[in-house]
Amino acid sequence: MKIRALVSSDAGAYQALRLFALQESPTAFGSSHDEECDRTIEQVVSLLCGSQERTFFGCFDAGDLIGVVGAGREQGAKERHIAFIRSMFVAPGYRGKGAGKQLLLAALDQVAQWAGVEQVTLAVTATNEPALSLYKSCGFIEVGRMPRALRVKSLYYDEINMLRWLGAAGTSAPPHGGVARA
Repeated sequence: MKIRALVSSDAGAYQALRLFALQESPTAFGSSHDEECDRTIEQVVSLLCGSQERTFFGCFDAGDLIGVVGAGREQGAKERHIAFIRSMFVAPGYRGKGAGKQLLLAALDQVAQWAGVEQVTLAVTATNEPALSLYKSCGFIEVGRMPRALRVKSLYYDEINMLRWLGAAGTSAPPHGGVARA
């Protein structure tokens, strides 16, 4: 398996995997297949390559895209110290084989290179135990829960908000003991 940043020529493969993901794991994403199925390739290219502070990584097996993750940075002046992980997905046949961890570590390496980023956030469906385990193994801690964050058909799903501090040693504690946000 090979991990690399996605480029414009990956747009078709990304779109196909994303649409599959939205159907196969509808409770894992805030978006739906119906919302994304009409995106043009140009729109997908813009998503993949439209910002230096938003990167999508792909995991490839024999040239096939089998997993993705997005990493980005908050753009508001008061939030530029925060990066985020979004849109994580690994094809069912590759789960539990290290692809997800490799993708997540590549995304974390990327956000650590952005000057001034101090913390990384993500949200995960509370019932997704394998993803929760992966995120915890990479230093994320639970910092909150949004009840009924997603409604898929007539069922509701909570989301767990997670955080990973970035520090000199990648510690899981806030630098300098933490400062309260007013």
